[in-house]
Amino acid sequence: MPVNLKAKLVENILDLKSLEQKPTRDGYGLGLVEAGEKNQNVVALCADLTESTRTEAFAKKFPERFIELGVAEQNLATVAAGLANYGKIPYIASYAMFSPGRNWEQIRTTICYNDLHVIIAGAHAGVSVGPDGATHQAIEDIAIMRPIANMIVIAPSDVNEAEKATLAAADLPGPVYLRFAREKTPVFTTRETLFQVGRAEIFWEADLAVSPPSGGETALDVAIIACGPLVHNAILAAAELEKEGVKVRVINNHTIKPMDEKTIIQAAKDAGAVVTVEEHQVRGGMGSAVAEVLARSCPVPIEFVGVQNRFGESGAPDELIEHFGMGVSHIKEAVKKVIKRK
Repeated sequence: MPVNLKAKLVENILDLKSLEQKPTRDGYGLGLVEAGEKNQNVVALCADLTESTRTEAFAKKFPERFIELGVAEQNLATVAAGLANYGKIPYIASYAMFSPGRNWEQIRTTICYNDLHVIIAGAHAGVSVGPDGATHQAIEDIAIMRPIANMIVIAPSDVNEAEKATLAAADLPGPVYLRFAREKTPVFTTRETLFQVGRAEIFWEADLAVSPPSGGETALDVAIIACGPLVHNAILAAAELEKEGVKVRVINNHTIKPMDEKTIIQAAKDAGAVVTVEEHQVRGGMGSAVAEVLARSCPVPIEFVGVQNRFGESGAPDELIEHFGMGVSHIKEAVKKVIKRK
């Protein structure tokens, strides 16, 4: 199986029936407690959603370091900015539609303009929020966060990576945005899986020894660059495409800003075609960031899998992923389309 062994992923990665499933927001709760245990300056703030955002465990363990702001997301950001200005490391949590959706200006001006170390946890991102519908489905949050100066943007692929990202955020400089999903998704990384902020990881690599390139051809047919839980869909698509003779590299591009440009550019050079996959609007999201990098350094055909200029809808999470064109079959279609453009 062409899974990259260096990445140390689970052995049953292609077996959806046997894979453990947990929401990435659980990783935030675990990582937040760990960060609090490591550093007494870590504090947590929430906007009336401690259980949903998984801030609850920190609040119970460190009640003296927890502040409940109520339904006041603008205050959530500005109070955190004040705490950070006096040496604390605030983690603030709400649904992504409300933070950063509702308090964007406060994040920009009070946190980022002053380059303060505040970690913003946006939970319930993407259409897989499900029956809550369009008003609660943040599918524009990457687009509004990544242009802000000083902001780091991370979209973990599963619960383990979310825990690592949350813990790592405490030691990063300046403001950080962490993006989490509500629904249970496959747990396909492990404690040993490579994770470093700012470094993309290859999670699937075609066995090129089976059919090495001839003169003038690229070794790979396509590179799929994904972030968030849809990285697993990208791997499933790669496995099916390999059976059809398509050589694929799948990259977990969890850090959207600062992006690992070296790995992205090399993938484009090796494959000559790219498909980006994200549970977000295709305009302004991770795919747009990849396109910006490649437009400067290695222009190749690109197809974008994500939400195509629509609002979300109510429904079951898995049904919505399919309905909005982000399922395994849709990734395969995008791959075949982009290969024809090479």
